[in-house]
Amino acid sequence: MREIALDIAEGADIVMVKPAMPYLDLIAQARRRFDVPIAAYQVSGEYSMIVAAARNGWLDHDRAMMESLTSIARAGAGIILTYFAKPATRLLG
Repeated sequence: MREIALDIAEGADIVMVKPAMPYLDLIAQARRRFDVPIAAYQVSGEYSMIVAAARNGWLDHDRAMMESLTSIARAGAGIILTYFAKPATRLLG
């Protein structure tokens, strides 16, 4: 939170948290504390874990993808950068 506060004091008008999934708690804290847009980057490793597990039949790709994106949004990110952008957009219609 100290680093985010310093960034904002230096003129940042948006905050990005990377990687998203392991830092959902920090996204939520930042959302409560700061009045700037919060972005989260779902890094390639997070994407790859879901894709690989789906290919192995361990989970449903679309449900896991949407659950991961929903958890990031619920934590407080207003912007999500993800490799799932196109398939998620298709599902959301």
